[in-house]
Amino acid sequence: MRPYQVISDSSCDIAPEYIEKTGLGIVPFFVSFDGQKYYKEVYELSPDNFYDKINETSIFPKTSQPTIQDYMDVFEPNLKEGKDILCLCLTSNFSGSFQSAVNAKNILSESYPEARIEVLDSRNVTGSQCLLVWEVLRMRDEGYTLDQQLEKFEAIKGTTKINFTVDSLEHLQKGGRIGKAAALAGTILNIKPIIIAQHGELFPESKVRGHKKAIRTIMDMTRNEIGNQKEQYRLILLYAEKERKEIAAELAEELMQEGFDVITPAVTQVGITIGTHAGPTAIGICYIKKHECV
Repeated sequence: MRPYQVISDSSCDIAPEYIEKTGLGIVPFFVSFDGQKYYKEVYELSPDNFYDKINETSIFPKTSQPTIQDYMDVFEPNLKEGKDILCLCLTSNFSGSFQSAVNAKNILSESYPEARIEVLDSRNVTGSQCLLVWEVLRMRDEGYTLDQQLEKFEAIKGTTKINFTVDSLEHLQKGGRIGKAAALAGTILNIKPIIIAQHGELFPESKVRGHKKAIRTIMDMTRNEIGNQKEQYRLILLYAEKERKEIAAELAEELMQEGFDVITPAVTQVGITIGTHAGPTAIGICYIKKHECV
């Protein structure tokens, strides 16, 4: 059996130290503040610096997906070492990253016909994609074959969900997720949206008034959805700007005290790819069904 390398695009928002620890391959997205100079996510611009920049200016950043060549540059060294490839990409509903990876696979398959290159649409984003990649890495370390990985991947990718909220609707409006009228009403009335990410899509769930009520709402949603089967799920907490990290950590501790299986590290930062659209105030709870429970 040939060894295989697990790879993801950078929208999985796994902490850099965990990337290094697990040997995960990363293909970065790009971000620009002026439409001319683009920075590689993770490698050239950190989330903290990114959020500081958008808080200090009125510029709405733009992201660019990895190119075919970007994927080839990460795939090929592993193929040369005799490894197969298992690559997970941001939901194709949000980006063409998946198609870039597929095109890279098709090109490289001609030069490495003996290799398997499996490119998968994760149907997930940020923290839920993080948990999906995390489960794949765990299965790799437990000795799952590539075929076994593919079978389990199909079973668990639809079990994820993110319940999140934002203080400001500005970035959702600029990214085309909500209209100007809704964004203005949110500012005036202190309305906080409750949003879910599931099956590769974003859905508005409800609206509440005030930050504290929004936080309690996403906590209660999570308890109601998986509380009776908490032993079957893993969770991670999301935050965007660094000022939100402490809140996310407190929520993680609260859930752990209630017996929920929150992974280590318990919090992960929303990266540049998704942060461009969610903005710096996002905070959320993500969960996935454990691969041994499906």
